[in-house]
Parts: sequence; structure tokens; C-alpha cells
Amino acid sequence: MVKNPKAILIGDYANPPYHPLHPVEGEITEILSSAITVQSTGDYQFFTAGALKDFQLCISYTDCWDRKLTPEQVGGLLSFVSNGGSLLVIHNGISIQSHFELAQLVGARFTGHPAMQKLCLKIADPDHPIMAGIDSFEMIEEPYQFFFDNFGERTLLLEYELDKQALPAAWAHPYGLGKVAFLMPGHDLTAFKNETYRQIILQSVRWLIG
Repeated sequence: MVKNPKAILIGDYANPPYHPLHPVEGEITEILSSAITVQSTGDYQFFTAGALKDFQLCISYTDCWDRKLTPEQVGGLLSFVSNGGSLLVIHNGISIQSHFELAQLVGARFTGHPAMQKLCLKIADPDHPIMAGIDSFEMIEEPYQFFFDNFGERTLLLEYELDKQALPAAWAHPYGLGKVAFLMPGHDLTAFKNETYRQIILQSVRWLIG
């Protein structure tokens, strides 16, 4: 494990469609303060290889549903993870999916969601380090839904029930020499105030950089 590891948190300050970075960046930084130093930015150029070389973890809270990353940004993020870096994608951070390579990196493609509602999040794999000591919990959240391809391996960590169907809410997997984790909750500041979810975020980062 790298001494004094650093993370770059990338999101949108100016005119995000749905999820501005500013309200949540302080909470994410506080949650992770015991594990890693977090730098926040709205500059997507931090996805490039030259910028990512100074970090051990990239956290995507992007809200770029209406635009794509550049080829240099796509290549930089793919190279970063495949060569041993880690990627944590939180909620709307999956919006980087407009490139199929990045959808495969994250592990799924977002397809839509019903209205926000109370969800019971249940543990799908209690043996995974990210889920250590975590019990099922409830929160008000957007129930994101996903399409999974058959090419990647992933460990399902959390799931929720909608219309009597169990649906994925978090997963993790290796990618080359690196690691990736996706956490569905995170629509607004309320999600990051949930004590159980805060612990999941922290344990996700400890697993990612471990």
C-alpha cells in the first residue's frame, strides 16, 4: 500500500444536469479522511494519463450525460486502471458510460430509474471486504437500473428489491492490474449522511487501494 495515498474526485461544478459536485465533495472528503487524501476538481482533463499518474484512486461523480469524454481522457482512465490504479464510481459517476470501453470498465451501463423512493439495500456478498460488518439498511434513493454484458467478471455487493425483483446496487471487480467499484447511492447530500453508507464508501476505498 502506498504511503499517503491520494485520490482525485472528478465531478461538475458548472451547470450539471442533475448532480452538482459542490454539495457532496466535503462529505466524501470527510468520509475518506482516515484512508486517503482527496483532491476535488471539475476539470475532466484529470482523466488523462499525465494527470492521473499522481494519484492512486480516481473517484467519478461526473454528471456528463449530455457529453462524452475525449479519446485522450478515455485512454487515460483505461490505462490508469489497467496498470494498477483504482476507480470508484458513485451514482451519477456512471455517466462516463457513453464510451463503450468505459461502460465495460465500470461493469454495466445505466438504463434509467423510477422516481426516488425508500429502498431496502441488502447485502449480496457478506464475505467481501467491502461488506465486512455491514447490515442491510434503508435510504431514500433513485433506484438506478443497469444493463450488464457477459464479458466481465464482477462481485455483486448490494441489491434492492423493486416490483418483487432483486436488482444490483453495488459491485466490484478487478480490471487488469487495478480495481473498480460501483456504488449506486449518492443522488444528493442526504445519501452521504447515512452512517452505514459512509462505512461502505470508506471500506470500498480501503479495498481499492489496499
